Amino acid sequence: MTREQNFVSAGHIDVDPFLSSQTRERTLNAAIVQANISESFEEYLEIFDAFYDDDIEVTSDTGEEPIRGKARVASLLANFLVPLHVMVELHGLLISIRQSAIPGDVAGQTQSAWTLELAGVSGRTCTVSWRAFRKWSGPRVVYEHHFDHQQSGEPLTSDDLSFSAAALPGSGQSGDSAVAFGARRQNVI
Repeated sequence: MTREQNFVSAGHIDVDPFLSSQTRERTLNAAIVQANISESFEEYLEIFDAFYDDDIEVTSDTGEEPIRGKARVASLLANFLVPLHVMVELHGLLISIRQSAIPGDVAGQTQSAWTLELAGVSGRTCTVSWRAFRKWSGPRVVYEHHFDHQQSGEPLTSDDLSFSAAALPGSGQSGDSAVAFGARRQNVI
């Protein structure tokens, strides 16, 4: 299924530096929030490609080393998004992402607060929130720092996902035959 892109290219906003970075930030965040992980994880990678510089540096307050370069960050992003897409599409996980802008007054620098809520078929939820600080150089994000990570609720487990064969597209099976799929999945993790 082909979807039209729902974001504006980062290179087409021509205003003063402060307004430019604020407008780009709003456009980037709106594209992230509007993307649908159940339909495609690739849309998020396209958004990343459109808005982030080749020499992007990403850091976190977790103490890990900075991640540098678009290819390396994109690879890590894909490793995060693909399992989410599979869990949403095949196993009933519900995902909600929200963001709110944090006012600032420095040209080329933006901050936002993010909340990611994961809800399993069991009804259990896990909510993760963090803040993001971005530095913009022209139309691209050149630096992003994640901080103030918080989690509410326990991490979801395989008990919170549906491994019913009926949930697997094209399986044509029902009953407990998908339990083997769930067991294989547990061995892989």
